[in-house]
Amino acid sequence: MIRCQSRDLHVFFFFFLLIFIAKSVRLRMENKPSILTEKYDVGRLLGQGNFAKVFYGRSVHTNESVAIKMIDKEKLKKVGHSEQIKREISVMSLAKHPNIVNLHEVMATKSKIYLVLEYCKGGELFKKMLKGKLDEDVAWKYFHQLIDAVDFCHSRGVYHRDIKPENLLLDEHDNLKVSDFGLSALAESRRTDGLLHTACGSHAYACPEIVNRKGYDGTKADVWSCGVVLFVLLTGYLPFYASNLMEMYRKIGKAQFKCPREFPPEAKRLLTKMLDPNPESRITISRIKESSWFKKGLPMKQKRIEKQVEAAGPSEPTRIASMNAFDIIALSSGFALGGLFGEVCSKKESKFTSRKPASEIIRKLEEAARGLSLKIRKQEAGLFKMEGAKEGRKGRLSIDAEIFEVTETFHLVEVKKCNGDTMEYQRMVEEDLRPALADIVWVWQGENEHVLRGLQEGQEPAL
Repeated sequence: MIRCQSRDLHVFFFFFLLIFIAKSVRLRMENKPSILTEKYDVGRLLGQGNFAKVFYGRSVHTNESVAIKMIDKEKLKKVGHSEQIKREISVMSLAKHPNIVNLHEVMATKSKIYLVLEYCKGGELFKKMLKGKLDEDVAWKYFHQLIDAVDFCHSRGVYHRDIKPENLLLDEHDNLKVSDFGLSALAESRRTDGLLHTACGSHAYACPEIVNRKGYDGTKADVWSCGVVLFVLLTGYLPFYASNLMEMYRKIGKAQFKCPREFPPEAKRLLTKMLDPNPESRITISRIKESSWFKKGLPMKQKRIEKQVEAAGPSEPTRIASMNAFDIIALSSGFALGGLFGEVCSKKESKFTSRKPASEIIRKLEEAARGLSLKIRKQEAGLFKMEGAKEGRKGRLSIDAEIFEVTETFHLVEVKKCNGDTMEYQRMVEEDLRPALADIVWVWQGENEHVLRGLQEGQEPAL
C-alpha cells in the first residue's frame, strides 16, 4: 500500500514537471518570435519602461552581443508615442558615430517592434555617478566624447533635447555612448520663427528657454544640458538643486549655481559660458572646442588625428553612402517606418532606384534642375540640394536628393521636400522631375516593391 502511494507520488511529480517545462517553453517562445530566434539568442532582461522592455541578445551568426528593445505596439498607441518611436528610429539611422549607440536593425511583427541596438556593457553613466564626482581626467574624457557626439548630431540637423547621465551609456572599453533619442527633434520640426516649441526633457537639465515655455534653439538647449552634465561629472551633484520644482526653475532662469572650491578654474570659465541664461550669448559648440579646458586634456595622438582631419577638409563622406538592410527598410515604401504602425507613406518624399553610376545620376539631376529653373544650392558627397527661383504659396520650394549605394551597380535616390508647399512639390515631381529623370530611373517608389523586398533579403538586383 505504501509502495503504491509512493509510485503515484512519483507519477504526479513527473507530470507536474512536464507541465512546468511545457509552460516555460511556451513563455520563452512567446517572448522570442521566429524573426529573432533565427538571428538572435534573446537572454536576460536588462530594463523596462511603460511600453518597452530591453533584453540582452547575441547574434546567432557573429556571436556579437546586442541589446534588443522590444516595443509593444498597443501600449505605444494607447499612450500616443507612435511618432516618438518612429522619430527615434529615423534619428538613429542618421546618427552613425563612435559615441552614439548604434542601431543595427529594426524588425516587426503584428504586435511588436524590435530595435536591435549596440550593447553597452558598462551601463548608464548615471550609475557610475552615484558613487560621487569623477577625477578631472575621467570627466574630461566623457565630456569630450559627449561634445563630439552632440556636435555630430547637430551637423545632421538632429537635436537630442534630453541629455543627462541616464541617457549616456558606457561600452566595454569605457567609452561614452549617447542613447535614447525618443525626445529628439529634426531641423524640419522648427516653426517659421526657426525655433522649436515643444517643452521636453528632464527638469534639472532643461535650459531657461524651455523652463519659461519660450521658443528655443535646439543646439543652444543641448549646450546647456551638456553644461549641467559637466557640472555633475566634476561635483557629483546637480547645479540647480532645490526642494521644490518652482525654486529649481527660479535658479535655472537666473543660472544661479555655485562651483565648489576644488572645481578646476578653466572648467569653471567654460561652464559659466555654457550655463549662460541668455541663449544669444551662450557659447557655441565650436567655441567649446576652442576653450582651454577642452583642449587641456587632449592627448598628443588625438591632436595629430585632428590635424590630419583638418588637412583633409570637412568630415563629409568621400563617397556615396552605402546602405544596410535597415536603411533599405526605412527608405522603401513597402517597409517605411509608417508601415510599422499601418500608416501611409509621407507625401513629402519620393524614391527611385537606378542602375546608373552615381556620377551620371548627379549629372542628370543637374540637367533637370537647370531645366526646371531650380538653383543648385549645395552639392556634397551623395547629397544634392535644389531651390526654386520664385516664392511659392508657402515660401521658396527647397528639395534634397540623396543618393545611397546599395551595391556598386545599384543606387537608391531619396527626393525630399525640405521647404515650400507640398502640393507644389508633388506636382513638380510628377509632371516635371519624373519625365526629366526617365533615362536613369529603373523603378520609382511603389511601382515594383518586390525589387526592394529582394534587396532587404540580401539578393542582388537582377540586371
